[in-house]
Amino acid sequence: MRLIIERSPLLDALTHVTSVVERRNTIPILSNVLIAAKGKLVSLTATDLDIEVVETVAADVAQDGATTVSAHMFHDIVRKLSDGAQVELSLGPDEGRLALVSGPAKFALQVLPPDDFPDLSAGEMSHAFEMPAADLKKLIDKTRFAISTEETRYYLNGIYLHAAESGGRQMLRAVATDGHRLAQMELPLPKGAEDMPGVIVPRKTVSELHKLLENSSAPVKIELSTSKIRLSLGDVVLTSQLIDGTFPDYGRVIPEGNNKVLNVSNTDFAKSVDRVSTLSSDKGRAVKLKAGDGKLVLSVNNPDSGSATEELSADYSDEDIEIGFNARYLLDISSQIESENVQFLLSDPGSPIMVHDDGDTGALYVLMPMRV
Repeated sequence: MRLIIERSPLLDALTHVTSVVERRNTIPILSNVLIAAKGKLVSLTATDLDIEVVETVAADVAQDGATTVSAHMFHDIVRKLSDGAQVELSLGPDEGRLALVSGPAKFALQVLPPDDFPDLSAGEMSHAFEMPAADLKKLIDKTRFAISTEETRYYLNGIYLHAAESGGRQMLRAVATDGHRLAQMELPLPKGAEDMPGVIVPRKTVSELHKLLENSSAPVKIELSTSKIRLSLGDVVLTSQLIDGTFPDYGRVIPEGNNKVLNVSNTDFAKSVDRVSTLSSDKGRAVKLKAGDGKLVLSVNNPDSGSATEELSADYSDEDIEIGFNARYLLDISSQIESENVQFLLSDPGSPIMVHDDGDTGALYVLMPMRV
């Protein structure tokens, strides 16, 4: 194998693929990136056996071939090279090292056989459809904060992506919950996704996909089966195992009888929660909300540090209600609200509330109260 490639596209590709490589591996080949040169292209592949990321970039390939080298070491070397540098990679037929030359810098890197590198992308996908990158990013952004980190409830450690009916229309819906809050976002169902199975996309996959979508505007091709999902974004292909579990019937926790409507400025609300929660205990982060007579009073009472109260004007004309919430959860939901106004639908102090965004009818949030 012998090729010459510019530093910048090589570094970008390595940044994308090496992010899935764990720093510590008991299986040596999983610490490596697979470099495969053919024609005028070179592909870089990395995997942790759950996620595989492949990126293809243009290169001046003098001799086809493949090898694997330490992913993070290779990334660090390329990162430290000069901007605009040309990088020459070569591997002789009997050599056990990859030669990397860039200007006066020369490196000889240990390699492992490419045949030992696992292939996660193998296997048929039963469904395929396309959607704009901005739409997929929105589904992820609006829900990923609610993904559970509790490993014992592994079926909550991801986003549940599925087809659902809403208002007589077929929608592509993303749902995440950790048992304390639930986030739901839906968009019109793309063509080809009509009979897709409901799948749970793991938290790490969601995180990697979010990074890739940050700078992508091309349509995303989504292929999936009951066990894997593959997403193609331009020159990058991400393949991931899905969580093998059953997502709970989340519809049962979405309240239906919440008829007390509270409207308040989202910006003012978030700032007030942030201020008064300064005195809340680290353990509970509890903030009490008291709505009544056109105002909302936020308060914290902590025996160890003192108390705080702040009053906001609000659109509320129902009977007074006092209810407590985790301040961080309130701020997480508030950060997702796009419009100036946030709407809370309440029932009683012991029941969950619904939160709506006036500027985004596809988003819905549910939050469980806490005793304060």
